[in-house]
Amino acid sequence: MTTTKPSIAVIGAGLGGAAAAALLQKAGYPTQVYEQAPEFSRLGAGIHLGPNAMKVMRRIGIEDQLERMGSHPSHWFSRDGETGEYLSRIPLGDFAKQEYGAAYITVHRGDLHALMVDQLDQDRLHFGKRLQKVDDQGDQVVMNFADGTEATADLVIGADGVNSVIREHLLGEEAPIYSGWVAHRAIIPAEKLKAYDLDFEACVKWWSEDRHMMVYYVTGDQKEYYYVTGVPEPDWNHGTSFVDSSREEMREAFKNYGPEVQALIDCTDKVTKWPLLERNPLPLWHDNRLVLLGDAAHPMKPHMAQGAVMAIEDAAMLVRCMETTGADNYADAFELYRANRFERASRVQQVSHDNTWLRQNEDPAWVFAHDVYEVPLKDPKTETEEQA
Repeated sequence: MTTTKPSIAVIGAGLGGAAAAALLQKAGYPTQVYEQAPEFSRLGAGIHLGPNAMKVMRRIGIEDQLERMGSHPSHWFSRDGETGEYLSRIPLGDFAKQEYGAAYITVHRGDLHALMVDQLDQDRLHFGKRLQKVDDQGDQVVMNFADGTEATADLVIGADGVNSVIREHLLGEEAPIYSGWVAHRAIIPAEKLKAYDLDFEACVKWWSEDRHMMVYYVTGDQKEYYYVTGVPEPDWNHGTSFVDSSREEMREAFKNYGPEVQALIDCTDKVTKWPLLERNPLPLWHDNRLVLLGDAAHPMKPHMAQGAVMAIEDAAMLVRCMETTGADNYADAFELYRANRFERASRVQQVSHDNTWLRQNEDPAWVFAHDVYEVPLKDPKTETEEQA
C-alpha cells in the first residue's frame, strides 16, 4: 500500500528554504516554493561552508561543483588588528577533509544560491510571492500573497528570515533586536592587491577589543576578495536593511589597524553597512501544520560564519525527522526536529553573539565534524524533561 506524501509549501527561497525544498523534492514530497523577490539575482557577498554544511550539499548532489567553485583556505587565521600577531591558526584544507569528513570552503553567496536554486523543480518555484497572511485551518493551510493570489498546502515551512510572517503568525509581532553592531561588506578585485607587497591570506580575521574584520576569497580562482566587519554602532535608525558606507567611514573605524587592512580599505570602491539583528531563543518553533527554520527560528550575528549553515542543517534535520516518523505524523516530526536542533542552534547563537569563535586556538570539531544525518536522534520527551 502506498501512502501519498503531504504537499508542502516552503516560504522563502534563501539558502535554508532552497536546501529544504531540494531535499524534500528529492525525497518525493510535492513541494512548492514561494519567494518574495521578483526574480533570482546574485545577491550577497561571501559565505563560509564548513564540513557540516558540505555534508548536506553532498545529499543535495552539489558537493563536487561547490568544491570546484569555492576557495579552499588551508587555515582560519586570527590576527591582532594592530600588531598583526597571530592569535590562532585553525587548520582547514586537507585536515578538514580528513578530520571532519568534508571540505571547508569560502564562496560567493550568490553563486552558491544559484547552484542550490537550480536543483529545484523550476515549475514549482514561484517568484514575486510575498506572503501576507497564513491561515492554518486544521486540515490544510491557506496562504494569501500580496499579488492577490492564494495557495494551499498540507504543511508550511517558514524559511522566511528574520522578519518571518510565519513566526509572526505563531508568536505575534515583535521586532528583532538590534545588536548594537553593524557589518560593513565589500568585494575587492584581487588584481588591485598586487600593487602591495603584502600577504593577503585566504581566510583571516583581524581583531581588536571591540571590532573585527573577516577577510577571504569568494571564488576558486581567487579573483574576488571579500571583507565583512563587526563594528559597534549604538543605533540603527535608517529604516532599511542596509545603507551605503564609505572608504572614509572604514578608515575611521579601523584607523589603528595594520597595513593589510589599510590596503583593503584603499582598494574599496563600494562598501555597504548592515545592522546585525538577533532574537532571543524562541519558545515555539512549530504549531500544528506550521514549522520554522533558519533565521525565522534563530537569527544570529554572523560572527561564527554559521548562520546560513544552521539553516541548512535545520533543513536536513527537518526532512530526516519527517522521514523517521512518517510524513503523516507531522506533529511528531516537528517535535523531533525541534528537540534535535534547539540546543545546537541556541549554542551557536550564543557563541556568535559573544564573538569569541576561533579567536584563540580551540577545537572546532563540535561545529565542523557534526553530521546531521549520523547524529543519534534525541527523544523529545527526554529533552522536555531536561529543559523543565
